[in-house]
Amino acid sequence: MSYGLGAYKKTSVETASKEQILLMLYQAAIKNCKKAIEAIEQKNLAKKGEYIGKMQDIVVELSNSLDFEVGGDVAKELSSLYDYILYSSTQANIKIEKSHLEGCLRVLNTLYDGWTEAIKSIKTQAANGSTKSA
Repeated sequence: MSYGLGAYKKTSVETASKEQILLMLYQAAIKNCKKAIEAIEQKNLAKKGEYIGKMQDIVVELSNSLDFEVGGDVAKELSSLYDYILYSSTQANIKIEKSHLEGCLRVLNTLYDGWTEAIKSIKTQAANGSTKSA
Protein backbone atom coordinates (compact mmCIF):
# COMPACT_ATOMS: atom_id res chain seq x y z
CA MET A 1 0.00 0.00 0.00
CA SER A 2 2.77 2.46 0.86
CA TYR A 3 4.41 1.74 -2.51
CA GLY A 4 1.27 2.95 -4.27
CA LEU A 5 1.18 6.09 -2.14
CA GLY A 6 4.88 6.74 -2.78
CA ALA A 7 4.41 6.30 -6.53
CA TYR A 8 1.39 8.62 -6.43
CA LYS A 9 3.33 11.31 -4.56
CA LYS A 10 6.27 11.00 -6.94
CA THR A 11 3.99 11.32 -9.97
CA SER A 12 2.14 14.29 -8.49
CA VAL A 13 5.44 16.13 -7.93
CA GLU A 14 6.84 15.21 -11.35
CA THR A 15 3.71 16.48 -13.12
CA ALA A 16 3.19 19.60 -10.98
CA SER A 17 3.82 23.12 -12.19
CA LYS A 18 6.44 25.28 -10.47
CA GLU A 19 3.63 27.06 -8.66
CA GLN A 20 2.11 23.80 -7.42
CA ILE A 21 5.52 22.60 -6.21
CA LEU A 22 6.02 25.86 -4.31
CA LEU A 23 2.67 25.42 -2.57
CA MET A 24 3.44 21.73 -1.87
CA LEU A 25 6.70 22.76 -0.19
CA TYR A 26 4.90 25.27 2.02
CA GLN A 27 2.21 22.69 2.88
CA ALA A 28 4.88 20.18 3.88
CA ALA A 29 6.75 22.76 5.97
CA ILE A 30 3.51 23.74 7.73
CA LYS A 31 2.62 20.09 8.35
CA ASN A 32 6.05 19.34 9.84
CA CYS A 33 5.94 22.48 11.98
CA LYS A 34 2.57 21.44 13.42
CA LYS A 35 3.85 17.92 14.07
CA ALA A 36 6.91 19.34 15.84
CA ILE A 37 4.64 21.43 18.07
CA GLU A 38 2.61 18.31 18.89
CA ALA A 39 5.80 16.36 19.61
CA ILE A 40 6.90 19.04 22.10
CA GLU A 41 3.47 18.92 23.76
CA GLN A 42 3.80 15.12 24.00
CA LYS A 43 7.41 15.43 25.23
CA ASN A 44 8.56 13.24 22.33
CA LEU A 45 12.00 14.75 21.77
CA ALA A 46 13.06 12.37 19.01
CA LYS A 47 10.01 13.20 16.87
CA LYS A 48 10.39 16.91 17.67
CA GLY A 49 13.89 16.87 16.22
CA GLU A 50 12.81 14.83 13.20
CA TYR A 51 9.95 17.17 12.28
CA ILE A 52 11.98 20.32 12.86
CA GLY A 53 14.73 18.88 10.67
CA LYS A 54 12.27 18.14 7.87
CA MET A 55 10.79 21.63 8.10
CA GLN A 56 14.26 23.20 8.06
CA ASP A 57 15.26 21.15 5.00
CA ILE A 58 12.26 22.53 3.14
CA VAL A 59 12.95 26.11 4.23
CA VAL A 60 16.60 25.77 3.15
CA GLU A 61 15.40 24.55 -0.25
CA LEU A 62 13.00 27.49 -0.54
CA SER A 63 15.81 29.86 0.43
CA ASN A 64 18.24 28.32 -2.06
CA SER A 65 15.69 28.77 -4.85
CA LEU A 66 15.51 32.55 -4.42
CA ASP A 67 16.71 34.58 -7.40
CA PHE A 68 17.88 37.94 -6.08
CA GLU A 69 18.42 39.39 -9.55
CA VAL A 70 14.85 38.74 -10.61
CA GLY A 71 13.17 38.97 -7.20
CA GLY A 72 14.94 42.07 -5.89
CA ASP A 73 13.48 43.35 -2.63
CA VAL A 74 10.88 40.57 -2.48
CA ALA A 75 13.64 37.93 -2.58
CA LYS A 76 15.54 39.81 0.15
CA GLU A 77 12.43 39.92 2.36
CA LEU A 78 11.74 36.22 1.78
CA SER A 79 15.35 35.42 2.61
CA SER A 80 15.00 37.30 5.91
CA LEU A 81 11.80 35.43 6.73
CA TYR A 82 13.43 32.09 5.93
CA ASP A 83 16.39 33.03 8.16
CA TYR A 84 13.93 33.86 10.94
CA ILE A 85 12.21 30.47 10.55
CA LEU A 86 15.54 28.63 10.63
CA TYR A 87 16.73 30.56 13.69
CA SER A 88 13.45 30.23 15.59
CA SER A 89 13.06 26.53 14.83
CA THR A 90 16.63 25.94 15.98
CA GLN A 91 15.80 27.76 19.23
CA ALA A 92 12.68 25.60 19.61
CA ASN A 93 14.79 22.50 19.10
CA ILE A 94 17.41 23.56 21.65
CA LYS A 95 15.08 25.03 24.29
CA ILE A 96 12.20 22.60 23.66
CA GLU A 97 9.74 25.49 23.52
CA LYS A 98 6.81 25.40 21.15
CA SER A 99 6.38 29.21 21.19
CA HIS A 100 9.30 29.50 18.76
CA LEU A 101 7.58 27.08 16.39
CA GLU A 102 4.27 28.89 16.71
CA GLY A 103 6.02 31.98 15.32
CA CYS A 104 7.39 29.89 12.46
CA LEU A 105 3.93 28.51 11.78
CA ARG A 106 2.42 32.01 11.58
CA VAL A 107 5.06 33.08 9.05
CA LEU A 108 4.70 29.90 6.98
CA ASN A 109 0.89 30.20 6.91
CA THR A 110 1.10 33.88 5.91
CA LEU A 111 3.55 33.08 3.11
CA TYR A 112 1.44 30.14 1.93
CA ASP A 113 -1.71 32.28 1.85
CA GLY A 114 0.14 35.06 0.02
CA TRP A 115 1.55 32.73 -2.63
CA THR A 116 -1.86 31.08 -3.06
CA GLU A 117 -3.47 34.45 -3.74
CA ALA A 118 -0.63 35.58 -6.02
CA ILE A 119 -0.89 32.40 -8.11
CA LYS A 120 -4.68 32.76 -8.38
CA SER A 121 -4.27 36.37 -9.47
CA ILE A 122 -1.69 35.49 -12.12
CA LYS A 123 -3.88 32.68 -13.47
CA THR A 124 -6.90 35.02 -13.59
CA GLN A 125 -4.90 37.69 -15.39
CA ALA A 126 -3.55 35.13 -17.85
CA ALA A 127 -7.04 33.79 -18.53
CA ASN A 128 -8.44 37.28 -19.00
CA GLY A 129 -5.53 38.23 -21.24
CA SER A 130 -6.00 35.18 -23.47
CA THR A 131 -9.73 35.82 -23.87
CA LYS A 132 -9.19 39.51 -24.69
CA SER A 133 -6.71 38.75 -27.45
CA ALA A 134 -8.95 36.09 -29.01
